[in-house]
Amino acid sequence: MATEGEKIVLGSGYLYCTEFTGTVPENNVIETEENLLGLIQGGASLEYKPKFYEAKDDMGKVTKVIITEEEATLKSGIMTWNGKTLGKLCSTARVTEAAGVRTVKIGGVGNDNGKKYVLHFVHEDPVDGDIRVTIVGQNQAGFSLAFKKDKETVIDAEFKAQPQDNEGTLIKYEEKIPLAG
Repeated sequence: MATEGEKIVLGSGYLYCTEFTGTVPENNVIETEENLLGLIQGGASLEYKPKFYEAKDDMGKVTKVIITEEEATLKSGIMTWNGKTLGKLCSTARVTEAAGVRTVKIGGVGNDNGKKYVLHFVHEDPVDGDIRVTIVGQNQAGFSLAFKKDKETVIDAEFKAQPQDNEGTLIKYEEKIPLAG
């Protein structure tokens, strides 16, 4: 049983994506139909992995531990997508549209656009309150497209977080909490 203030989080959510221009936009700016990366399947997962260094004397009497590295990754399966989505998942993709045809060219390291994206996951919960997770990063896992006769094609994206502000923030986690009163 959850104690007061704790939540039982069930369900998936929505994944929004917009180009990072130096600051993370407000939630209402990001959470638009235009910025929806695609409806997701299999949910989303956020991983945070710190690395530590421990210094200690030979006798084990004195120790000091410091954090030396951090890594954060947001993973999600994108079920609804198109060529524009591929443009956000691949830094060497070039997307053009002409005469009713969208063409995506992928590859050539010289075509790396260097873009970073704001990835914003929203888990809606009308009972316990919404949860939002925001990172700035790039898909660094590539992608695989499997076209099968009896299964939808889902792109598994893995966005590695990069600092989103001058404090080095990798993850911004927001949750609605009851107002005291």
